[in-house]
Amino acid sequence: MAALYDREDGAPPAPSPHAAGAVDAYDPNYVPDSVKTFVVHLYRHIRDKNVYEIHQMYEGGFQRLSDRLFRDAPWPSAEAVAPYCDGDHVFLLLYRELWYRHAHARLSPLTAAHRAESWTNYCDLFSVVLHGVVNMQLPNQWLWDMVDEFVYQFQSFCQYRAKLKNKTEDELQQLKQFDKAWNVYGVLNYLQALVEKSMITQILEREKEGLEQFTATDGYDYEGGSNVLKMLGYYSMIGLLRIHCLLGDYHTGLKCLAPIDLNQQGVYTIVIGSHISTIYHYGFANLMMRRYVDSIREFNKILLYILKYKQYHQKSPQYDQILKKNEQMYALLAICLSLCPQNKLIDENVATQLKEKYNDKMTKMQRYDDEAYAAYDELFSYACPKFITPSPPVLDQPLTNYNQDAYRLQLKLFLYEVKQQQLLSGIRSYLKLYSTITISKLAQYMEVDEPTLRSILMTYKHKMNAVDSDGKIVSSADFDFFIVEDVIHVVESKPTKRHGDYFLRQILKFEEMIGELEKVQLD
Repeated sequence: MAALYDREDGAPPAPSPHAAGAVDAYDPNYVPDSVKTFVVHLYRHIRDKNVYEIHQMYEGGFQRLSDRLFRDAPWPSAEAVAPYCDGDHVFLLLYRELWYRHAHARLSPLTAAHRAESWTNYCDLFSVVLHGVVNMQLPNQWLWDMVDEFVYQFQSFCQYRAKLKNKTEDELQQLKQFDKAWNVYGVLNYLQALVEKSMITQILEREKEGLEQFTATDGYDYEGGSNVLKMLGYYSMIGLLRIHCLLGDYHTGLKCLAPIDLNQQGVYTIVIGSHISTIYHYGFANLMMRRYVDSIREFNKILLYILKYKQYHQKSPQYDQILKKNEQMYALLAICLSLCPQNKLIDENVATQLKEKYNDKMTKMQRYDDEAYAAYDELFSYACPKFITPSPPVLDQPLTNYNQDAYRLQLKLFLYEVKQQQLLSGIRSYLKLYSTITISKLAQYMEVDEPTLRSILMTYKHKMNAVDSDGKIVSSADFDFFIVEDVIHVVESKPTKRHGDYFLRQILKFEEMIGELEKVQLD
């Protein structure tokens, strides 16, 4: 059998297997029989390109062994398991990727040295994919988790090194020693290199022209090739969106995701974690850029999907994360609808759930007082990503924590936007009552003078327009108005009737009724 890849570079030195927080009895060189069996079988299935069995072992076997044998300790070191996989360099890189991911999830606290070793392993693994000829076929779930964990560990390291106040002298020394680890440029460069080397952008373009099959095969190669580079490139576009959201660069994030058409069924929907992460960050970025309609439309679709299918993921290791992101997206949807009422875009089932969760807060956010401001603050703080400061700290006295600085800046910018829009909900409610109204009369109702009202009307026009991904100015308002000789003329947009959605909902209801009737035992 062929090796997992044809090497073009030398093997790096093996990282230390020791993790901070591991129990004293941990012996990195002891390999239980069940782990030997796991490694032997996983290695064989990877060499045989048996994607189904790899997925079963990755999703099931690894989790079961972690729960049973390594709940609060690391797995055996890569050096200890090397004899059971012929010392294969690439397999051991994959094993270490699982090893460090398990350590990040189960062991605490993690030292800077340990985090730096994980960074080195990712660099070695991605370098093999970028500069070698990879012969593997891995499950999409594993490849998504690889990119997702890479971004998560970068985020985690940035948060870790920004908490300087209670760090020991040894910890500070380690930060100085490993100051090149998880460098923001290195992280972005690896993801961008995977996108470019995989030529995934060109593959998706050819697919639109009918010249390539990518979505139809879920990204797998059924002609004896490898899906690894191609799918890592695909998922790296989502990883880049996430990182740019963490940095507050929403325009660049959306630009990175642009090759993936969210209006079509795509490979990003195959893995539930990828699907949710894509829409969550896409929706949040659009919210911060005032493209409320795009956010509302995508949040509605993903929340409806989770509502229908979450029971099928109850045994998944990601189930808790699915539920958390679900709650956060309802909070973001509540913000979007409060700033830009577009109820016609919301499915009735999602609307019901939203009402149960946030009806009181949404009522408050329609006002323009301190209570409304506090509600926006609370929902944003709960639902926003964990923003990061990417630059390394200046390790001089006095040492302070600055891990919340990026979050405070984004919150300040968001609340500044809310404050500018606070009067808009009042003017919206008045204008929806009239087809025509004089400026003087509306100013009287609003309890402001006429110049101030004109300023508010111009603010409404400005805030309800945004620049879309094509550079065109689009309106997100549910009605429009124009002024002729001090008279405001209101033009209410007529909602497009979506007969197809209505019939689909009725069909689903009938199917549920038939299913219930079939369960009834007839005497």
